[in-house]
Amino acid sequence: MIIIVGIIVKRYSIGMNSICVFCGSSTGFGEKYKEGAVSLGIEIARRGLHLVYGGGNVGLMGLLAQTVLEGGGRVTGIIPEAIHKKVKLLQGGRTIVVADMHSRKMKMHEESDGFIALPGGIGTFEEILEAFTWSQLGFHKKPVALLNTEGYYQSLLDQFVHSVQEGFFKESHNRTLLIHEDSSTLLDAMDLYKPLIEDKWINP
Repeated sequence: MIIIVGIIVKRYSIGMNSICVFCGSSTGFGEKYKEGAVSLGIEIARRGLHLVYGGGNVGLMGLLAQTVLEGGGRVTGIIPEAIHKKVKLLQGGRTIVVADMHSRKMKMHEESDGFIALPGGIGTFEEILEAFTWSQLGFHKKPVALLNTEGYYQSLLDQFVHSVQEGFFKESHNRTLLIHEDSSTLLDAMDLYKPLIEDKWINP
Protein backbone atom coordinates (compact mmCIF):
# COMPACT_ATOMS: atom_id res chain seq x y z
CA MET A 1 0.00 0.00 0.00
CA ILE A 2 1.42 3.38 -1.02
CA ILE A 3 0.21 6.63 0.52
CA ILE A 4 1.17 10.03 -0.88
CA VAL A 5 1.29 12.71 1.80
CA GLY A 6 2.68 16.15 2.49
CA ILE A 7 4.01 17.49 5.79
CA ILE A 8 1.80 16.81 8.79
CA VAL A 9 2.69 18.29 12.15
CA LYS A 10 1.26 17.04 15.44
CA ARG A 11 2.21 17.14 19.09
CA TYR A 12 4.79 14.57 20.12
CA SER A 13 3.79 11.89 22.61
CA ILE A 14 5.67 9.63 25.00
CA GLY A 15 5.43 5.84 24.79
CA MET A 16 7.16 2.97 23.05
CA ASN A 17 4.76 1.60 20.47
CA SER A 18 6.75 2.53 17.38
CA ILE A 19 10.46 2.97 16.84
CA CYS A 20 12.21 4.90 14.10
CA VAL A 21 15.51 3.43 12.97
CA PHE A 22 18.00 5.41 10.88
CA CYS A 23 20.64 3.28 9.18
CA GLY A 24 22.80 2.86 6.12
CA SER A 25 21.57 2.17 2.60
CA SER A 26 24.77 0.09 2.39
CA THR A 27 25.66 -2.89 4.57
CA GLY A 28 29.22 -1.78 5.30
CA PHE A 29 32.24 -4.06 5.15
CA GLY A 30 31.87 -5.97 8.41
CA GLU A 31 29.49 -8.88 9.02
CA LYS A 32 28.88 -7.51 12.52
CA TYR A 33 26.94 -4.60 11.02
CA LYS A 34 24.53 -7.01 9.33
CA GLU A 35 24.29 -9.08 12.49
CA GLY A 36 23.43 -5.94 14.48
CA ALA A 37 20.63 -5.01 12.08
CA VAL A 38 19.19 -8.52 12.16
CA SER A 39 19.40 -8.66 15.96
CA LEU A 40 17.54 -5.37 16.29
CA GLY A 41 14.90 -6.45 13.77
CA ILE A 42 14.27 -9.69 15.66
CA GLU A 43 13.95 -7.78 18.94
CA ILE A 44 11.60 -5.16 17.47
CA ALA A 45 9.32 -7.87 16.10
CA ARG A 46 9.47 -9.89 19.34
CA ARG A 47 8.38 -6.88 21.38
CA GLY A 48 5.52 -6.03 19.04
CA LEU A 49 6.98 -2.65 18.14
CA HIS A 50 6.12 -0.93 14.87
CA LEU A 51 9.24 -0.18 12.79
CA VAL A 52 9.45 3.16 11.00
CA TYR A 53 12.40 3.46 8.64
CA GLY A 54 13.68 5.02 5.42
CA GLY A 55 11.65 2.93 2.98
CA GLY A 56 14.25 1.21 0.79
CA ASN A 57 14.98 -2.49 0.49
CA VAL A 58 18.74 -1.94 0.32
CA GLY A 59 21.63 -2.01 2.77
CA LEU A 60 21.12 -2.28 6.51
CA MET A 61 17.74 -0.60 6.21
CA GLY A 62 16.39 -3.31 3.92
CA LEU A 63 17.87 -6.09 6.05
CA LEU A 64 16.36 -4.60 9.20
CA ALA A 65 12.90 -4.16 7.70
CA GLN A 66 12.85 -7.62 6.15
CA THR A 67 13.82 -9.15 9.49
CA VAL A 68 10.98 -7.34 11.26
CA LEU A 69 8.48 -8.54 8.66
CA GLU A 70 9.74 -12.12 8.83
CA GLY A 71 9.23 -11.95 12.60
CA GLY A 72 5.59 -10.96 12.12
CA GLY A 73 6.16 -7.28 12.89
CA ARG A 74 4.74 -4.14 11.31
CA VAL A 75 6.86 -1.94 9.07
CA THR A 76 6.32 1.53 7.62
CA GLY A 77 8.83 2.91 5.15
CA ILE A 78 8.89 6.65 4.49
CA ILE A 79 10.66 7.67 1.32
CA PRO A 80 11.01 10.85 -0.78
CA GLU A 81 9.51 10.72 -4.24
CA ALA A 82 12.87 11.16 -5.99
CA ILE A 83 14.41 8.18 -4.16
CA HIS A 84 11.21 6.13 -4.49
CA LYS A 85 11.76 6.09 -8.25
CA LYS A 86 15.31 4.71 -7.93
CA VAL A 87 15.40 2.02 -5.25
CA LYS A 88 13.77 -1.34 -4.76
CA LEU A 89 10.96 -1.21 -2.23
CA LEU A 90 10.17 -3.70 0.50
CA GLN A 91 7.24 -6.00 -0.16
CA GLY A 92 4.78 -6.58 2.65
CA GLY A 93 5.08 -3.35 4.58
CA ARG A 94 3.43 0.03 4.25
CA THR A 95 5.19 2.65 2.13
CA ILE A 96 4.55 6.37 2.49
CA VAL A 97 5.90 8.56 -0.31
CA VAL A 98 6.64 12.19 0.60
CA ALA A 99 7.77 15.20 -1.38
CA ASP A 100 11.33 15.62 -0.11
CA MET A 101 13.86 14.83 2.63
CA HIS A 102 12.48 17.46 5.01
CA SER A 103 8.99 15.98 4.71
CA ARG A 104 10.42 12.50 5.22
CA LYS A 105 12.08 13.39 8.53
CA MET A 106 9.00 15.22 9.79
CA LYS A 107 6.81 12.22 8.99
CA MET A 108 9.29 9.82 10.62
CA HIS A 109 9.29 11.95 13.78
CA GLU A 110 5.51 12.09 13.73
CA GLU A 111 5.11 8.33 13.37
CA SER A 112 7.66 7.33 16.03
CA ASP A 113 7.98 7.14 19.81
CA GLY A 114 11.78 6.84 19.86
CA PHE A 115 14.83 6.93 17.59
CA ILE A 116 17.76 4.59 17.04
CA ALA A 117 20.72 4.95 14.69
CA LEU A 118 22.51 1.88 13.41
CA PRO A 119 25.81 2.36 11.60
CA GLY A 120 25.41 4.45 8.45
CA GLY A 121 26.80 7.34 6.47
CA ILE A 122 26.27 11.09 6.54
CA GLY A 123 22.52 10.76 5.99
CA THR A 124 22.24 8.61 9.11
CA PHE A 125 24.42 11.04 11.08
CA GLU A 126 22.25 13.96 10.02
CA GLU A 127 18.99 12.19 10.90
CA ILE A 128 19.98 11.01 14.38
CA LEU A 129 21.70 14.30 15.23
CA GLU A 130 18.55 16.21 14.31
CA ALA A 131 16.50 13.95 16.61
CA PHE A 132 19.09 14.49 19.37
CA THR A 133 19.07 18.25 18.79
CA TRP A 134 15.28 18.41 18.99
CA SER A 135 15.45 16.49 22.28
CA GLN A 136 18.01 18.97 23.65
CA LEU A 137 15.78 21.88 22.63
CA GLY A 138 12.72 20.30 24.24
CA PHE A 139 10.86 19.88 20.96
CA HIS A 140 10.15 16.24 21.87
CA LYS A 141 10.59 13.99 24.92
CA LYS A 142 11.36 10.73 23.11
CA PRO A 143 14.44 8.57 23.67
CA VAL A 144 17.32 8.91 21.20
CA ALA A 145 19.76 6.03 20.97
CA LEU A 146 22.77 4.58 19.17
CA LEU A 147 23.27 0.89 18.50
CA ASN A 148 27.01 1.16 18.72
CA THR A 149 27.96 -1.98 16.79
CA GLU A 150 31.70 -2.65 16.91
CA GLY A 151 32.18 0.79 18.50
CA TYR A 152 31.13 2.43 15.23
CA TYR A 153 30.07 5.69 16.89
CA GLN A 154 32.96 6.05 19.32
CA SER A 155 34.54 8.96 17.42
CA LEU A 156 31.22 10.83 17.49
CA LEU A 157 30.84 10.14 21.21
CA ASP A 158 34.35 11.46 21.79
CA GLN A 159 33.37 14.64 19.94
CA PHE A 160 30.36 15.08 22.22
CA VAL A 161 32.65 14.84 25.27
CA HIS A 162 34.98 17.39 23.67
CA SER A 163 32.02 19.72 23.10
CA VAL A 164 31.08 19.41 26.78
CA GLN A 165 34.66 20.11 27.85
CA GLU A 166 34.81 23.19 25.65
CA GLY A 167 31.52 24.59 26.96
CA PHE A 168 29.32 24.13 23.89
CA PHE A 169 27.17 21.25 25.15
CA LYS A 170 25.72 20.44 28.57
CA GLU A 171 26.86 17.21 30.19
CA SER A 172 23.29 16.61 31.37
CA HIS A 173 22.05 16.68 27.78
CA ASN A 174 24.89 14.45 26.60
CA ARG A 175 23.87 11.85 29.19
CA THR A 176 20.38 11.58 27.70
CA LEU A 177 21.76 9.81 24.62
CA LEU A 178 21.31 6.05 25.10
CA ILE A 179 24.17 3.88 23.82
CA HIS A 180 24.73 0.14 23.73
CA GLU A 181 26.04 -2.61 21.45
CA ASP A 182 23.26 -5.03 22.41
CA SER A 183 19.80 -4.52 20.85
CA SER A 184 17.79 -5.93 23.74
CA THR A 185 19.63 -3.87 26.35
CA LEU A 186 19.24 -0.72 24.27
CA LEU A 187 15.48 -1.20 23.80
CA ASP A 188 15.09 -1.89 27.53
CA ALA A 189 16.83 1.42 28.26
CA MET A 190 14.59 3.23 25.80
CA ASP A 191 11.50 1.73 27.38
CA LEU A 192 12.61 3.02 30.80
CA TYR A 193 13.71 6.43 29.48
CA LYS A 194 12.74 9.50 31.47
CA PRO A 195 13.22 12.79 29.62
CA LEU A 196 15.50 15.42 31.08
CA ILE A 197 13.76 18.45 32.51
CA GLU A 198 16.45 21.08 31.97
CA ASP A 199 16.31 24.10 29.70
CA LYS A 200 19.19 24.41 27.25
CA TRP A 201 18.97 28.18 27.53
CA ILE A 202 19.64 28.27 31.28
CA ASN A 203 23.33 28.18 32.16
CA PRO A 204 24.51 25.52 34.67
